[in-house]
Parts: sequence; C-alpha cells; structure tokens
Amino acid sequence: MTRLLPTATSAHPAWAGLLLTLGLALGLTLGSAGSAHAAAQRSTLRNGDYIAVVVNQEVVTAGEIERRVQQAIAAAGPGAKLPPMDELRRQATDALIDERVMLSNARESGMKVDDADVDRAVQSIAAQNQISLATLRQRLAAEGTDYARFREHIRDQLMIERLREREVVQRIKISDQDIDAYLAKQRAEALGDAPTDIAQILITVPEGADAATVAARRAVAQAALDRVLKGEDFATVAREVSEDGNRKAGGEIGLRPASRLPDAFVEATKNLKNGQIAPTLLRSDAGFHVLKLIERKTPQIDEVTQTHVRHILLRTSPELTTAVAERRLAEYRAEIESGKATFGDIARKYSEDGSAAAGGDLGWASPGTMVPEFEAAMNALPIGGLSQPVVSRFGVHLIQVLDRREVALQPRQLREQARNALREQKFEQAYLDWTKELRAQAYVEYREPPQ
Repeated sequence: MTRLLPTATSAHPAWAGLLLTLGLALGLTLGSAGSAHAAAQRSTLRNGDYIAVVVNQEVVTAGEIERRVQQAIAAAGPGAKLPPMDELRRQATDALIDERVMLSNARESGMKVDDADVDRAVQSIAAQNQISLATLRQRLAAEGTDYARFREHIRDQLMIERLREREVVQRIKISDQDIDAYLAKQRAEALGDAPTDIAQILITVPEGADAATVAARRAVAQAALDRVLKGEDFATVAREVSEDGNRKAGGEIGLRPASRLPDAFVEATKNLKNGQIAPTLLRSDAGFHVLKLIERKTPQIDEVTQTHVRHILLRTSPELTTAVAERRLAEYRAEIESGKATFGDIARKYSEDGSAAAGGDLGWASPGTMVPEFEAAMNALPIGGLSQPVVSRFGVHLIQVLDRREVALQPRQLREQARNALREQKFEQAYLDWTKELRAQAYVEYREPPQ
C-alpha cells in the first residue's frame, strides 16, 4: 500500500493490523481460525454451525457470519441506526468471501508467513490488551478458542495484508509524464495564489448614478490613468485623487495571497510584470480603478513546510473495530495530557507501527507524503499539539506535532513527493479494481442450511 512516509523506515509491519479485542469489549469470540483449517471445519462444525459458502478451496461458516454481524452491531453502539438484519448478514458474508478470495490467492502465489512474524503479532495483541501471553492463552481457552487455531487465524490475516500491499502497489503505475503534469499543475495553482501587492486609484461612482455622473467620474479616473502612464508617480497621484482607504499609503493594498484579493484585480493584473500599470480602467460596483502591480512573488513549489511528527497507530480489524480503537486512543490522549504517561512511552508500548521503537517518531514529513486524513489533521495542529483520534485506511492514529521548518527540496525529492501524492490518489481505485477482479475469478458456492 502507499507508505505513510516516503522512506524505508516507514514500512509498517503487516501484523500491525491484527490487534484484537479478544471479545472482551464486545462479548464475542475471536472467530474462526480461517481457511487453513477448512478440512477441520468440515469435520468439527458444532452447535448447529454449518458451511455457508465455499470459496475456491476455503469455506465460510454460518457461525463466522453471525459473529461478524454481532461485531458490527456492538461497534455501532446503543441506539445506532443499522440496516435490516438481512442486509447486515449480506455485508458480513461479502466481507468474509473477499477475505477468503484474497487468502486463497495468497496461498496459490506461494506467499508464506514464518512463525517469528506470528509470534510478534500474538505478543503485540497481548500487549495491546494489557495482558501477558499466558493470560491471553487462558482467555482464549475460556472462550473456547484453540490457541493453535488462533495462531493460524493470525497467520492468515498476515498473509492477506502482505498480498494487498504487494498486489495493489504493483497495479499503480506512475509515469514521468504523470509527474511532469502533476508538477505543472502545482506550479499553476501556486502562481494563481502567489503573494501579490497591488496599488489602486479609486474614483467612486454613487449607487444608481445617472449616465452623466458615470461619464464624469470615468473622465476623472481616465485623467489619473493618463498621468501615471505618462510617468507621474503612482503613489503621488493616488494621494491626490484616490477615494479609497489606502490613499495615504499611495493606494498600496499590501502583500497578500491572490486568493485574498478581488478576483477582478487579479484578472486585470495577471499579465503585468512587477511595476507595470494596467493600461485600461477597471469598472466595478465601487467605481473606476487604476491598478498597478507593485509585486507578485514567484511561487517556489520546491520550498515546502516540513512537519516533525509522531503518532500512535492502532490497526483496525474485524475484531478491533474503529470505534474501539478510537476509545483506546482517547484514553491514551487523556493519560498524556494529565501527565500520567508520556507520548513516547505509550507509542513504544502500544503503537502498531515500525516507528513504535522510536516513540512513534516519523521524522520530518513533506506535504503529500502522508495519507490525506493524517496530513489534514497534522497541518491543523500547532507545534506541541495533540490530535483527537484520526481514522485513515491504515487504522486510527493519535498525532503530535513536534516542530516545523521551511526547506528547499532537490529536484529528485520533488519528483518523489509528486510520485507519492499521485500513488495516494490512485490507491483506492486500484484496490477496488483488484478486489473486483479477484472476486470475479473466484469459485463461490452458497449453501443452504442443513435440514
């Protein structure tokens, strides 16, 4: 998937998406072990459970569907408006089928997940739930979940995550022409809002004035324009005849982004060079304007504001819902603000990201290198500010801004930044196309409940 940062240090461990609630918050079991035990499922279905769907060589059981439905209901919270139960079951079934399709595809491609990765994922789950590994095993046993089966479920989820990362990124092609067009658009947008200083001489026209009055006021404005075009000092003429609030400053409005100037002023001066005067009068509701471009700063898209940022990331999954992750991060936020714990300590203990060992530190981030939701929240924070929980496709983040700086990017860095931004724009559609193709190629057989 598109990386959160443009450097190798940003790669997120796939097991980060496997934080589970162990059914404690939702009162649910952890779900089936996945298709690695399809044969075992066929022979050990119990308590009225049965195979609801066959997906390639994998199966989805009715019990899994019901657990997924109950998780959705619990995550929505009391009083939430939910679709009808039949629609909830359909959505849960579709989600499980998609998972099985991806899992069978991963197996066919020869993808493997070693025991060490599974061990790290299980240890992370225990740490997130603030329990020891021994306690985790005890609680799984109490819920009727075999530990070996649980580990295989983790292994399957890791495999799916790695498949997504590999396949979707490979589908996204960014050409040099794409990058050139993106940078050209950025330059045009920057130029359109470049800091601009304009001076004006305003000759007002009363509202509802008759033609004779308008003509007389136009003549005054034209005389002022003729004077400055012949070489008289603009500021001197403005002080003499202008009728706006900036006359004492020689009509100068002051340097500001073009977006904060009247559109008519920007349009009338867009082809002028610094120091030039618009050759014709501008008519507006206020009257007649003589305009001079004092200065238009040349935008430098290679000069960017970088943000030193850190985060705590909880990856969501069917078992760790977004709502639960948001609540936990809100609790962590309260601990940090009260001084009970530091951001770094919580990140090292609970963050499901490669930056956890560094206290969640992501280093200096340039614009376009974070996913949009993360970047928007980051940009809104002051230095030292701590965000509310922020949801992105990676999971849920708690973000803190440590510092900001202005830097000039080298051409190579600028193009890499553009490549990251374009990849991010194309990720969602590439992911949807990929899942649709996998589903279309899969063998899916729905089965009726046993009589």
